[in-house]
Amino acid sequence: MTKIIAITNQKGGVGKTTTAVNLAASLAATKRRILLIDLDPQGNASAGSGVNKQAITYSINDVLLEEASAADAAARTEWGYDILPSNGDLTVAEVRLLTSEKKECGLKAALDPVKANYDFILIDCPPSLNMLTVNALVAADSILVPIQCEYYALEGLTSLMTNIDRIRRSANPNLQLEGLLRTMYDGRNRLTIDVSEQLSAHFGEKLFQTVIPRNVRLAEAPSHGTPIMAYDKRSQGATAYLALAGEFLRRHESKEMETA
Repeated sequence: MTKIIAITNQKGGVGKTTTAVNLAASLAATKRRILLIDLDPQGNASAGSGVNKQAITYSINDVLLEEASAADAAARTEWGYDILPSNGDLTVAEVRLLTSEKKECGLKAALDPVKANYDFILIDCPPSLNMLTVNALVAADSILVPIQCEYYALEGLTSLMTNIDRIRRSANPNLQLEGLLRTMYDGRNRLTIDVSEQLSAHFGEKLFQTVIPRNVRLAEAPSHGTPIMAYDKRSQGATAYLALAGEFLRRHESKEMETA
């Protein structure tokens, strides 16, 4: 059964898009069928996947405006996963969704005809709780939250969890927390360790054991339009995201066995 995961955090600069692109590439490397949805008007996940944002025929904007199907707009990347790309045009859909009858359910409706073609669908959300993010949370089965181990990140996490509860009550009662992922991790920093321990105490098994380190090669890869595995497969960043994919799949398989 297809699982849809929204990768979200209302705080920017936490490695959300980096996680979306590199988790998609890492899962694709395990022969899973992956669709990555770039739901941010900045289009960084598209650029980081090697897509020329200004030369695409159809984008997620066209899909949400019902001017193209998800199947028509999806493009295959060099690294084995499909992407629904984005660019600045997505702001048009964001505005129109506010007055649409399907304003919260547009993305879910668009994915229904194609989701059986994939094992996992990853949604890279914008760094705010706007109508695009709401669409992602309504369409998703679960959310993955990249988080930096710093004080302000904890404050933002509280707000995010409150908003997720609101979505559960109003539109998607089955929405689950997939897990929290520590990004830009520096184990030499005392604050990083303290915040990490607080996250572990509060979220327990929902905190991924894999941590994504601060890594220069990981930061460089998007400017070359490639996932880290293609840019430098021996880097710490590549190793970390492959480990994350492995942990993610083990969790998924464990849950499937529990419900079988």
